[in-house]
Amino acid sequence: MKKILFITILAISAFACKNNGESSDAYGNFETDDVIVSAETGGKILEFNAEKGQKINEGNVLAVIDTVQMSLQIKQLYSQEDAVKAKRQSIQSQIAVFNEQKKNLQINEDRIRKMLKDGAATQKQLDDITGQMDVIDKQIASTQTQFTSVNKELEVLNAQRAIIIDQKSRCTVKSPISGTVLETYAEQGELTAPGKAMFKIANLDELNLKVYVSGAQLPNVKIGQQLNVIIDKNETENQSLQGKVTWISSEAEFTPKIIQTKEERVKLVYAVKVAVKNDGTLKIGMPGEVSWE
Repeated sequence: MKKILFITILAISAFACKNNGESSDAYGNFETDDVIVSAETGGKILEFNAEKGQKINEGNVLAVIDTVQMSLQIKQLYSQEDAVKAKRQSIQSQIAVFNEQKKNLQINEDRIRKMLKDGAATQKQLDDITGQMDVIDKQIASTQTQFTSVNKELEVLNAQRAIIIDQKSRCTVKSPISGTVLETYAEQGELTAPGKAMFKIANLDELNLKVYVSGAQLPNVKIGQQLNVIIDKNETENQSLQGKVTWISSEAEFTPKIIQTKEERVKLVYAVKVAVKNDGTLKIGMPGEVSWE
């Protein structure tokens, strides 16, 4: 009797294990698309407002890098611009003087031409006036060339100032997305450099369950497909969530090493990402399962 009871219990257990194994078609872990925000300029960190676990909105200022040197450079460029503008004004005044001289010479030229007709002036006097006007024309042309050069110098100064103003704006580090700070890599008062990571952020409102399916299962998976996602609720119970397939790998790969058995590790599989809305239950790295039905 005891033997029959033992066999019955064993059969029920095997049936239960089989059903549990068939309830899920793929396994994996939850992950997220995080963003590592780095400094774009170097200098001392005057403010650092990012804390691990902090929820922030897109555009929030999380760090401020020292901008004193850039502010001084901008001030210097403004002073240089004022000096160049004064130089340009001087050139404009000089051109105005030449034009006035030319105007007076033209009046004298007209007078001498009339006198020449009456025999009261000589051809040499007319030639002298004409020569003086030619000289002034060349002086005006030369001065206008300087004027063009000064304008180009102003353009260079404006471009330099725009570059520094842009660099100064990059000293304010803002969050590129809304989400939760996962890691911080800097502290207030430290020196940072361009490209140095400052903090990591991710949107945890939706996590991706990355699972691996075999080639035989692949026809059953489609982009946009709704799937049943299963996670551990406690030691004995599971919790079911709704997920949506957002990505399917185009190439096969070997099963990742986290799969324990050698038989599974050597199989070729396809990676699939299933997006799942997170009510706070899901955590990065948490295991999960999916079922096609």
